Amino acid sequence: MTPVTPEAAAPSRPATRPRNAAARLEPAAYALLRFAFGAILFTHGLPKALGTSHGSMADPMAGSIRLIDQVMGLPFAPQLAFLVMLLETVGAAALAIGLGTRWVALAFTAEMIGICVALGPAWPWIDRGIEYPVLMAALAAYMVVRGGGAYAVDRRLPWSASAASAASVP
Repeated sequence: MTPVTPEAAAPSRPATRPRNAAARLEPAAYALLRFAFGAILFTHGLPKALGTSHGSMADPMAGSIRLIDQVMGLPFAPQLAFLVMLLETVGAAALAIGLGTRWVALAFTAEMIGICVALGPAWPWIDRGIEYPVLMAALAAYMVVRGGGAYAVDRRLPWSASAASAASVP
């Protein structure tokens, strides 16, 4: 007689079916979070790309160049500001749809940490504190770990690791 293990005796539930409504909504909620994150960052990059004002900044690209050069003391400030503008436009749009999510989110994590360092440890947000970039860095870091999620373009690409793993799930 073969001994029955507790796993074999217990009725099994399909591993792919979430137990409650909240669990079933999680993939869509994460897609919404990823989209909102990308859309918010896009609104910071588009004025730089178009050379238009953004809030109280008459020239956000000049502001980025000044921050990189004078506050952070980094060389090649105009070129780095151009890369920031590309990240905040093309990268933000890619993140919103879930394309290259981990790599783009990693770049945003680095950008937000750089902004936190540049602004210093000032906390009241109304006084140009760092709460906003700290939160954005934490969200971006989470996206690096989590990836694009169920509703990401990444999952639809044939060379994607998540597409291969999704195809192998029964």
